Amino acid sequence: MAQNPAYISIKDWSENDQPREKLLKNGSSSLSDAELIAILLGTGTVSMSAVEVSRNVLNDANQSLQQLGKKTLKELMKHKGIGEAKAISIAAAMELGRRRAMEMPDRVVKITCSHDVFKILQPVMGELEHEEFWTLLLDNSHKVLEKHQISKGGITATHVDARVIFKKAIEAGAVAVIIVHNHPSGTLNPSAADKQITTKIIQAGETLDIKVLDHIIITQQDYYSFADNGILA
Repeated sequence: MAQNPAYISIKDWSENDQPREKLLKNGSSSLSDAELIAILLGTGTVSMSAVEVSRNVLNDANQSLQQLGKKTLKELMKHKGIGEAKAISIAAAMELGRRRAMEMPDRVVKITCSHDVFKILQPVMGELEHEEFWTLLLDNSHKVLEKHQISKGGITATHVDARVIFKKAIEAGAVAVIIVHNHPSGTLNPSAADKQITTKIIQAGETLDIKVLDHIIITQQDYYSFADNGILA
């Protein structure tokens, strides 16, 4: 196959424009999303550089890393220049990003409002296509001690075990909890089941003298707080 005369290989670019060299010289934060993905890919095609292949992949995901993280291997491999090995590299990088977001930061986070909870857990659950139920365990200053996934799959009262929540709270020495789940559909309105679960967990906490401060529903772009809306009961 003849090479496109307008095509210039990455190795022939100015050193300042080469992704690996830019990272070495200026750090990873200096690179665009496409350049970072290009490093994962390593090579492009006869007619496209790795950066151009990466731009095509990002264009298909509307320039959103969250949408890119939802792509299946089959969907990634539809792009010219993306074979199985490169698709796996992209998927692995997206999963590492999710797992990093799930780790608590080194600095202890203090919850001052519902948006603080959204910032912590949206990267973990905001883009999921299934429901998950999590809890944040807090000390008496409302600093986060730990966070835990309680259940996964369809959220109903039978799947959310209050005993698990408060067992973890007692083990961590928590005096308060915030319960959180996601709505993959994108709707923020709490269902009857959501309200039933909230009441059940609040009643269990009262018995153990552990306060439920809020129940928050998270979507990819927004959240709903039971406390903010005055229905925490």
